[in-house]
Amino acid sequence: ESQAFSLQEIYAEKSVLQIVVEFTQLGFLHILPRGLDHILFILGLFLFSRALRPLLWQVTMFTLAHTVTLGLASAGYIELSPRVVEPLIALSISYVAFENIFSSQLHRHRLVLVFAFGLLHGLGFASVLSDFDMPADAFFTSLLSFNLGVELGQLAVIAIAWILVYPFSRSTHYRKWIVIPGSLVIGLIGAFWTLERLNLV
Repeated sequence: ESQAFSLQEIYAEKSVLQIVVEFTQLGFLHILPRGLDHILFILGLFLFSRALRPLLWQVTMFTLAHTVTLGLASAGYIELSPRVVEPLIALSISYVAFENIFSSQLHRHRLVLVFAFGLLHGLGFASVLSDFDMPADAFFTSLLSFNLGVELGQLAVIAIAWILVYPFSRSTHYRKWIVIPGSLVIGLIGAFWTLERLNLV
């Protein structure tokens, strides 16, 4: 209780700009370098197609969804046990990766699933944010700043991935050399994490 009080005192002495910077940095770090599961999910979306439009549609759905659940969970309106959320997040990674192997066309069902998976990832983000005593008088500022940091982290992942695959992006073997092997590795990691988080391995 005294620790919570002291943290509130510390935040009270900070400017809005300081709070924005701190929580933006926190959100960014949760993606890079700490959020390997979220990194793999974003890479799964990235590998789906060389075209920009499918990526933008998927990232938009994912962002909208995790923003909703991050806000609701942080405000205390919804709560789901990490025992449920974490295996489902791992399963979402595996699903998008394996679908990359069997489909190269963006169908409506994938956007719906990406949105649903985004809701789960938002709950994962919220569990991280709950470990920090957010300033009561700047709750929404902290929340929006954390979410901004997450978005910047996701964009950084996409930018790094694009730089790495750019030399192969024009190749007719891009799908064979990059998409299928990369998606297979991501899918297998996601499947292993699913089993591990269910205590089956």
